[in-house]
Amino acid sequence: MRDLKQLVKAYDVRGVVPDQWDENLSRAFGAAFVQVTGASAIVVGHDMRPSSPSLSQAFAEGAAGYGADVVLIGLCSTDQLYYASGSLDLPGAMFTASHNPAEYNGIKLCRAGAAPVGQDTGLSEIRELVESWTAADDTVTVPARDVAPGALSEQDTLRGYADHLLGLVDLTAIRPLKVAVDAGNGMGGHTVPTVFDGLPIELVPMYFELDGTFPNHEANPLDPKNLVDLQAKVREVGADLGLAFDGDADRCFVVDERGEPVSPSAITALVAAREIARARAAGEDEPTIIHNLITSWTVPEVVRELGGKPVRTRVGHSFIKQEMAVTDAVFGGEHSAHYYFRDFWRADTGMLAALHVLAALGGQPGTLSALTAEYDRYAASGEINSTVADQAARTVAVRAAYAVEGTEVDELDGLTVAGPDWWFNLRASNTEPLLRLNVEAEDPARMAELRDGVLAIVRA
Repeated sequence: MRDLKQLVKAYDVRGVVPDQWDENLSRAFGAAFVQVTGASAIVVGHDMRPSSPSLSQAFAEGAAGYGADVVLIGLCSTDQLYYASGSLDLPGAMFTASHNPAEYNGIKLCRAGAAPVGQDTGLSEIRELVESWTAADDTVTVPARDVAPGALSEQDTLRGYADHLLGLVDLTAIRPLKVAVDAGNGMGGHTVPTVFDGLPIELVPMYFELDGTFPNHEANPLDPKNLVDLQAKVREVGADLGLAFDGDADRCFVVDERGEPVSPSAITALVAAREIARARAAGEDEPTIIHNLITSWTVPEVVRELGGKPVRTRVGHSFIKQEMAVTDAVFGGEHSAHYYFRDFWRADTGMLAALHVLAALGGQPGTLSALTAEYDRYAASGEINSTVADQAARTVAVRAAYAVEGTEVDELDGLTVAGPDWWFNLRASNTEPLLRLNVEAEDPARMAELRDGVLAIVRA
């Protein structure tokens, strides 16, 4: 029997099509989503993967069969789906597998107002309901429901999405900029032309053709090899900066005018500075900024210097969004280039972060490398994965070696050890036999010494 626990992850549904799931199963997920949320209407969108149109259509039919009206917005980025959920005040379903290979697909679900749906907020109940409808031979039979079927309608939300974002960042007075954008054959190729239309920007497009087989490179800018083309293009055309979007275009990575990647921590600090200034101008005394525990020390330092309040959380969008709701934070950022905005229903949008970078750069005469230098104060290792047989035992060994007198230790998310001018975090993967290491120090030599010392113990 199909194991839905392999398909339903902590925050979304994701697996290989048709081996792990197909239209019949998607139809069941649509019905279960409506039953669990009690929604009378939902909004459904999809990315450019070959399997996305049929899977999303089946989901919509399942939802309509359980009485919900369905607004189909067609091709969209994930943050465009969040815009639709927020502006229409409807639960939503986005069909995408983000940066995964072409044979994968998935569903990101949210409640009305783009509120996240994860294992603890409805996803486990949806899975259990679909399991109850699945027979031993993997056939799925959705029980009939004594309700009038919902209606399916279509709506174009791209212009509204662009206008909403442009209303949150003033780009009217920026100087002309040349911007190279690598969409990776993903949904950035769909959203960027509309969002950038009319701005004083010379756009240099790369891989804007929507193609879910990813013929040029993986749509995962977190992997340095997928930034190589963009870096070369920025240098070739003399662009002021480069932007790289992942497959569903909810994450954005930035490259400066030299072709050098700008760390997501530096972007978090830059955007935090702008959002703090805006909030303070509107009368907020101490605007809250959320950052996860493996973003650079630069972020909380900048936040405090500018009169904001930094709040540290675990890694993962559900933790960020939950803490944003509790604290009414204006902005949150993660090392993975997810950026969250209170004015965007606390949801993540790489496009809005990119617009902030354009506004900051275009509002002054210098280069992006000069602008971000003040937000890049430490030497960082980046995330390093190690395959281990016993995650707990290796973590205990690292703790014994480094958690000594004069250090601070916490276990908010894995093991974090900090000295006066350095810190590292060692976290276990929830899905693979991996330990993930992040190290930061005041100078590169100290960072390398710590990195190599911890890795020696982890990989012993």
